[in-house]
Amino acid sequence: MVPAKPRVLYWFRTDLRLHDSPALKAALDLKPECLYPIWCWDPHYVYRARVGPNRWQYLLDCQSDLSASITKLNPKSKLFVLREAPQTVLAKLFKAWKISHLVFEKDTDAYARQRDEDVIKQAEEAGVEVIVKMGRTLYDPDELVKANGGKPTMSITQVQHAAEKLDEVAKPVPTPESLPDPGNASLDFEHTPPSPKPDFNDIQRIDMESSYTHLAGPEGDFGVPTLSELGLKPATTQHRGGETLALRALDEIISNKTYTATFAKPATAPTAFDPQSTTLLSPHHHFGSLSVRLFYWRVMDVLKEYKGKQSTIPTNLIGQLLFRDMYFGAQTALGYSFAQTHGNSHCRFIPWHLPSKVDPSNGLVTGDHHIDSPEAETWFDRWKWGKTGFPWIDALMRQLRQEGWIHHLGRHAVACFLTRGGCYIDWERGAEVFEEWLIDHEVSCNSGNWQWLSCTAFYSQFYRCYSPIAFPKKTDAKGDFVRHFCPELKDYPEKFIYEPWKAPVADQKKAGCLIKGDGQETEDGGMKVYPKPMFDFNARRSICLDAMKSAYHINLYGDNLKVKDGTWRELFPDSAEGPTEGKSAKDAINGEETGKKTRPKRGEEASGDMGVDQDEGEAAEVGGETKGGDQEGKSPGKRKRKGQGTLDAHFGGKRTKK
Repeated sequence: MVPAKPRVLYWFRTDLRLHDSPALKAALDLKPECLYPIWCWDPHYVYRARVGPNRWQYLLDCQSDLSASITKLNPKSKLFVLREAPQTVLAKLFKAWKISHLVFEKDTDAYARQRDEDVIKQAEEAGVEVIVKMGRTLYDPDELVKANGGKPTMSITQVQHAAEKLDEVAKPVPTPESLPDPGNASLDFEHTPPSPKPDFNDIQRIDMESSYTHLAGPEGDFGVPTLSELGLKPATTQHRGGETLALRALDEIISNKTYTATFAKPATAPTAFDPQSTTLLSPHHHFGSLSVRLFYWRVMDVLKEYKGKQSTIPTNLIGQLLFRDMYFGAQTALGYSFAQTHGNSHCRFIPWHLPSKVDPSNGLVTGDHHIDSPEAETWFDRWKWGKTGFPWIDALMRQLRQEGWIHHLGRHAVACFLTRGGCYIDWERGAEVFEEWLIDHEVSCNSGNWQWLSCTAFYSQFYRCYSPIAFPKKTDAKGDFVRHFCPELKDYPEKFIYEPWKAPVADQKKAGCLIKGDGQETEDGGMKVYPKPMFDFNARRSICLDAMKSAYHINLYGDNLKVKDGTWRELFPDSAEGPTEGKSAKDAINGEETGKKTRPKRGEEASGDMGVDQDEGEAAEVGGETKGGDQEGKSPGKRKRKGQGTLDAHFGGKRTKK
């Protein structure tokens, strides 16, 4: 008896493309009788992950473009969007559609790994063969970690050494020229709508979320959902998603051989916005509308032929892909704990303001936080909404909210300002805002970057801070970026554009904008208003640096028992910056907020490179500050690690010897 041909369910997730898809190729290699290209509308992302309208729009763009491309190859086919959790709907599809094989691209995110394990178990119980292929990163994160001795990859050097033990980056596979017909798509089974609570995205909704009302959508055609179905505010970004646009953008970048070969990310301007100075391919990589392997090999082809001086790893385009793999490898090794401090063996513990609340039953953050300082909560809100009174910071946060993207040095500037360089607020608060607003958000990259910039992992030179005044002047002395995103300041003289509070009242009136208040009011007597700075930056930075120095000396990590049970408080004086009141585990995990404002005991030592004109250069963007990387009892400023000492070349001032 001739065996029946395979009936394949192809589950799209992080691979919204037809080009270079190892998993799709594996599905087609089965020579299936029918192929169902599906997308499961996962309630985890609808309700439990913070996603703003701009990223939703980008996803819908990618889905619509992919569906149209599928239909071009086979008019009978499309992307079948099923409005139900994969953990409940796939098992029903196995039976209803007589599926023999389930094929999908591997995803090592903590939630995705758990989800996929559940689905694979259900498939095995149903007699369905599962095929999983890697295509999201250059190297399989699990193999990368294994080659790194089973440890998280915490530096580019570790990634490179681990990669030497693996096969070279795979060449892209061909784009299919045809697709099999889908089979009968009847839905003769009960629909299981998810619970909408808790809904982390309720703040983004202006209407009721209704995307789960019908399993195949309101028209019964498996169509891509709309923002209105999600009840979301309209998107404001001009950046659009989809494989078609991604490949076009890649062609344009690669056609400029000099740009491709000499690209050095730290040398690009964070103040450029029309157009931006970097590739802006990261959201395409996130949604899989552009293969990282295709990008890698097309860049490598240019580097192979280019005769002039080239940029090198880690700052060139290849280095940026390796950074991405580094963060994926770190998350793969550490799982859920990578995205938080509590329980994270490689994240330094700092007693930040507004720390996360932790569920004592599983050690995971709950999505809520302690308000140990009302002042810090006010600072956080002003930072988030671009009302700090520092135009460079405010312009960046407004660009982020409007466009869903800011330059990586801009991300670094606002992250440093919120954490160790000003507010001393928990990096997890900032990561949540980026999770909500970025169109290129990756759990691994976002968490890793925030740990890097807060100097809790990957990087330890906490005394190098971005100035919100001197740093942007390097690439935008006239302040065009600020004038665009903070239009109330557009007529300010160049000398005051980054420090408008220094302008005489007469000049303020002439520019049509008064500097007053805390951002609550936008007009005064018909004249525009921009807020005063919410604190003295130099004073706050000194306070933060003293507090960081103390925390580094105490030298705790997120997996330390004292961190877990709350007794870390015994090691910090009550006068230290951060929430130090209380001693018990209850205080640390579920305790009451005191609301008491604390001030640090000012140290007598001061590093000589704290001047306002300092910033954090990235000539040595290799990282590598892992647990145990600093000599106990020594200031990290006294010990230069390989790849970081060259940062001094970027600064005019010399460090004062202690």
